[in-house]
Amino acid sequence: MLVNVKKTPVCIRILFICYENICRSPMAAGIFFSHAERHGLGHLFSVESAGTRSYQQGSSPDPRAAAAAFQLGVAISSNCARGIDALDLFDYDWIFVMDNENYEEICLLTGFVEKPKVRLVMSFVPGREEEEIQDPYYGTHREFEQVRDDLFLASDHILRNLVVSCEEGSPDYSRNAIPKVR
Repeated sequence: MLVNVKKTPVCIRILFICYENICRSPMAAGIFFSHAERHGLGHLFSVESAGTRSYQQGSSPDPRAAAAAFQLGVAISSNCARGIDALDLFDYDWIFVMDNENYEEICLLTGFVEKPKVRLVMSFVPGREEEEIQDPYYGTHREFEQVRDDLFLASDHILRNLVVSCEEGSPDYSRNAIPKVR
């Protein structure tokens, strides 16, 4: 087990966002939740994904994304692509975006989003806090695998940081407090 956290009714709502919700964000959501489940912490989280665009609304993830995630034992093929709307930004405790373009689009969508609430997915990874996850859509299968590996690393650090906040009894852990890194 990652850390010893009491089983509480706590639920931290996380939204992963990419461009069309068919490659990076469904992989991120699936990998994060699977990682939390493996550590007995799935009960702490509600995890979803969306895209800044809805051109692919209702579509399944790109088969290359599904195959890359499945190599980790994570099934994402049942995900249906959807676009975000302004209400999503108020319904989630944490919003993780894949790149700066996603970040800027989210911030433009509403001026009321608190800055710590919207973060790059790599923001908790030491030495890679400003790094973007590039869109592999026009790339090779190897690029999808690299995205998968980066998202696994990001998921591990996000999970550790959010759980540390829960353990320390931070009253704001589900309201975007910047947790301490151990």
